[in-house]
Amino acid sequence: MAIKVRDFEVRLTRNKEERRMVRQLRYDVFVAEEGATPTEEQRELHEEFDDFDKFAEYMAVFHDGKIVGTYRIIDKKAADKMGGFYTETEFNISKIKKASDNIAEMSRACVSREYRENALVMRMLWAGLSEYVLRRRIAVLFGVASWVGQKPVESAQAISYLYYNYLSPLRLRARVIPERFVDGVDQRMSKMNILPRAFVDEELAKKQMTPLIKGYLRMGATFGQGVFIDKPFNTYDVFVMLQTKNMDAAYQKHFYGRENALEHLDVKRNPIQTLGKIMLMPITGSLNMLGAFFEFLLREDAADAEFIDESQTPDEE
Repeated sequence: MAIKVRDFEVRLTRNKEERRMVRQLRYDVFVAEEGATPTEEQRELHEEFDDFDKFAEYMAVFHDGKIVGTYRIIDKKAADKMGGFYTETEFNISKIKKASDNIAEMSRACVSREYRENALVMRMLWAGLSEYVLRRRIAVLFGVASWVGQKPVESAQAISYLYYNYLSPLRLRARVIPERFVDGVDQRMSKMNILPRAFVDEELAKKQMTPLIKGYLRMGATFGQGVFIDKPFNTYDVFVMLQTKNMDAAYQKHFYGRENALEHLDVKRNPIQTLGKIMLMPITGSLNMLGAFFEFLLREDAADAEFIDESQTPDEE
C-alpha cells in the first residue's frame, strides 16, 4: 500500500532505478555527510550498499521525483537467503530468532538533509513501516540505532539511561559482540553503564538522544545490552527491539480503544494467530479504519492522507 500526503508518498520501491536512488541517498547521508568509509565501488557509483541489500526491501518517501527518506527492511525469508541479518554482524540475536518466525530487521534509516526540519518525512516512514509490519504479520521489529562518531562517552547520559531503564527482557535480549570490533578499538567501550545510576540525569539523557531513538522509545521499544563501535561506518550503535504487544499504551488506546489491547500477545506463543486477528484488522477492513490507524502517526497531516492499494501493481525489475 502507498500512502500519500499532498505531494509526498511513502511505499516500497518498485524497480531497480528506485533502489539505486535509495542507495544514492544513503551515500549522501552516511558517507558524504557522516564520514562512513566507502569502498572504491561505492565511491565510483556514489551509492552506499553492502551484501545485505541483495534481498532487502526499501521503504521510501518520494517528493518531487526524488527519494528523500528511507528504511531498509530485511524479513526472515530474506535473511534466510543471505545467511542472517545485518545486526548479527554486531549483536547476538539468537534469542530473538528462536522466539518467533515473524520478525523483521530495520536498518539504514536516513532523511535527506533539506527535509529534516519538517518531521513529516520521518512520520511517513513510520507510517509506511507500520503498515508493512501489520500486513506482513511481524511480531518483533528490530535493528540498530546510531550516533555519529567513535566515542560513546559523548552520549554517556543517553546510553546509561537506556541501560538502567529500557533493557529488553532477558529471554529476548540481544548482546553486543565486542570481538567484532576492528583492530585498535578497545572492547571495554562496549559497556552501556558508562555512568553510575546516581549520575544519570533524564533531561540530559534525552537531549543526547537522536530523534530516531526518541521515536523508538515513544513506540515502546527496549534495547539490547552493549554498544557496538562501528569504526568503518563512523558510528556507535545500540540494539533496539519493538514487540508488537508492547506498543506504547497511547498508540494502543488510539488504534484499538484500550491501552492493554495487545497485552496477551506473547512471542513465546504462536504470535501469528493473534497478530492476524488483532493487528491486521485495520488492513483487511475499510479505508476509514486504516485512516484511523495512521491518524496518530501523521498527526496534523492525516487529513491530507490518501491510501492506495498496490496489491495489483506488479513490481518492475
